[in-house]
Amino acid sequence: MPRRAEIQPRQIEPDAVHGSVLVAQQAVKSVTPVLEVRSRRVGGANYQVPIEVPQRRARTLALRWIVQNARERREKGMSAKLAGELMDALNQQGGAYKKKDDIYRMAQANKAFAHYRW
Repeated sequence: MPRRAEIQPRQIEPDAVHGSVLVAQQAVKSVTPVLEVRSRRVGGANYQVPIEVPQRRARTLALRWIVQNARERREKGMSAKLAGELMDALNQQGGAYKKKDDIYRMAQANKAFAHYRW
């Protein structure tokens, strides 16, 4: 077994870091929602009103969905889970992308109530 002094720290190449950051950015961008629905009470009835998502909230939601779905994956270790979820998001599949798609479909289905926007 090697002693501590003999273990060399692994050098990470700048291109690899730059590439992984770009992949992560593209994955988050593909999961970022455009529309969401909010409940609005009008005349004693609740309506699901579609609204545009502000950029900061959209990015927060995207990251939250990626992390939540990574935690639910079956791979061993959080790094493998997160890498798998990021690759799925990049390929427009996986739990986080499905969540974005479901929310978008709900907003499209309720666009008749868009005039209740506040």
